[in-house]
Amino acid sequence: MTILNETYTLSNGVEVPKLGLGTWFIDDDKAADAVKAAIEIGYRNIDTAQAYGNERGVGEGVRTSGVPRDELFVSTKLAAEIKDYDGAVAAIDDSLETMGLEYIDLMLIHSPQPWDDFRGGDYAEGNREAWRALEEAHKAGTIRSIGVSNFQQSDIENILGSATVAPHVNQLLVHAGNTPSELIAYCESKQILVEAYSPIAHGEILKNADVQAMAERYGVPVPQLCIRYTLQLGTVSLPKTANPEHMRSNAEVDFEISEADMGTLKDLHAQDYGDSSAFPVYSGK
Repeated sequence: MTILNETYTLSNGVEVPKLGLGTWFIDDDKAADAVKAAIEIGYRNIDTAQAYGNERGVGEGVRTSGVPRDELFVSTKLAAEIKDYDGAVAAIDDSLETMGLEYIDLMLIHSPQPWDDFRGGDYAEGNREAWRALEEAHKAGTIRSIGVSNFQQSDIENILGSATVAPHVNQLLVHAGNTPSELIAYCESKQILVEAYSPIAHGEILKNADVQAMAERYGVPVPQLCIRYTLQLGTVSLPKTANPEHMRSNAEVDFEISEADMGTLKDLHAQDYGDSSAFPVYSGK
């Protein structure tokens, strides 16, 4: 499972493990055990968010894992609804306190719009204000790197227009069946590392016959093919699970997808998220 030892380097020199644990949908009272299990398996990158309601448990898992804090990379996200400077400053402090950590390795603005108006109104100024709060925390050293999530090119350009620190990361919905190639290329051109959340398409891709057939050719389960795909795109992959067996399996991705098959997966359009289609990130609104 050598992938667990591999890192990307952000534009500010901070190293990010290429494979991380996503914790969306893991209850706060189960999060500490999930995080400790992942760290025991070898994961060093743990991703949460204020919106997940499990920062306390994730922080506990990090603190009680037995692994030195500086060997772990912990991310969280500023709630999408916070579009003002004072609110952002308070929320950043709140995350640090809730997690019981002296610093956070990466903090993102969760979305350019509040969830109930996703891809809706104009929050350009609110995003600049929230960004200013992140920049100050970054300057103070309580957040080692800062970024955005679900941001389109225009949203990033808005931040870059007034930023003193450019975003280090943009965390996006990226999976075989939904590859925003132009946005990924734009981020690369700005030295913004893309992180892929829901690399297994929230599980729905497991039913895709073409993807199943390709995975069989490589002799791997579909989730491993999907995780490997996002890694070969040059993104951080953040599969989410509370199951230690799945954590182990998700890290067994030391194989290479051919260029031809990468092309096939890039061109695949499969965006059926089943029961999860109700979430704004999957419906696009």
